[in-house]
Amino acid sequence: MILPTKQRINIFSADRLSLENLVDDLGASNYRAQQILRWLYQRKVLDISEMTDLSKDFREQLSAISEIRLPEIVSKKISVDGTIKWLMRVSNGNCIETVMIPDGRRKTLCISSQIGCMLDCSFCSTGKQGFNGNLEVSDIIGQVFLAQEELAKTGQSITNVVLMGMGEPLLNFDAVIKATNLMMDDLGFGISKRRITVSTAGYVPGIYELAKVTDVSLAVSLHAPNDELRNVLVPLNKKFPIADLLDACQHYLQTLGGKRSVTIEYIMIKDVNDQLDCARQLTRLLRGMRCKINLIPFNPFPGSTYDRPSENTIRKFQDVLVGAGYATLKRTTRGEDISAACGQLVGAVDDRTKRKARYLNRIGESQVDNIAFRQVEN
Repeated sequence: MILPTKQRINIFSADRLSLENLVDDLGASNYRAQQILRWLYQRKVLDISEMTDLSKDFREQLSAISEIRLPEIVSKKISVDGTIKWLMRVSNGNCIETVMIPDGRRKTLCISSQIGCMLDCSFCSTGKQGFNGNLEVSDIIGQVFLAQEELAKTGQSITNVVLMGMGEPLLNFDAVIKATNLMMDDLGFGISKRRITVSTAGYVPGIYELAKVTDVSLAVSLHAPNDELRNVLVPLNKKFPIADLLDACQHYLQTLGGKRSVTIEYIMIKDVNDQLDCARQLTRLLRGMRCKINLIPFNPFPGSTYDRPSENTIRKFQDVLVGAGYATLKRTTRGEDISAACGQLVGAVDDRTKRKARYLNRIGESQVDNIAFRQVEN
């Protein structure tokens, strides 16, 4: 029997449970779902008719209601430091950016979860281009699949995945969970839960929901040691202040158990949050939490009024945190020459919020040509 459907299902949007439900609807056993996963993620076969250990009748049924479709790589840029940035056209025609950051044998893929971003943090270029919508599971997992295929050409492979690209992952919760399930699945990418990181700007309800369904690593974009400053840098803080955010992080750690820790991300902005008093406040704020701290030098973008602190300022800030017993690393800026560094991703977004137009009007025509905010022409 072929089930009626209004829209064909993209198999890349199905994790193992979803596939099991799909094949069950077709009257087949769960084992068929495992076979499909192997064909996709291990054998890289993207044509249902070529999945030859499935019966011909079942392949015809599956083909009638589903398809296999990935994002399209529109462009690729390679930095002098080896960082790679891909512009990918996703299912609704907009474009997002994906970045591979090399560090010796470690190859970290920074992927996007939304088309643009709803949150508009003041230090981030992504929010300035507005927002179009959430990515489908296939758009999220497709970034990993395509990047893995690209790296395989030179004998390399992805070792870590961070959802720190465009968008707030916890505002696209269901799709992100399915995608991370596929990343961890032995029949998918088989990546360790400790090597997959979901980064949030502080959407507190999402952290509590995350604790119910997964045990991936958690990173929090804190960027300030007090609510007054964080309200300016991360407007979401006005709804979910720091105390509530840290309570949610503690809950997540308790749910995970063991010696897992939260990564605290802290953008270093000259004369804004780089003072030693901010460092001392941060040590008190995080007391009692299992965490490591990443200090990220601000990465400039057209129209921004912020600057990057000196190396000496960052080092002194780090010394305060290390002296208080916190594992603290200064993140090396990578991919800046191709606008692939933290906070610089823009893609090509058909903005539904009019935020992009307001921003371009504010910064003036002289800056417009320097910003990749336009739609990529078909």
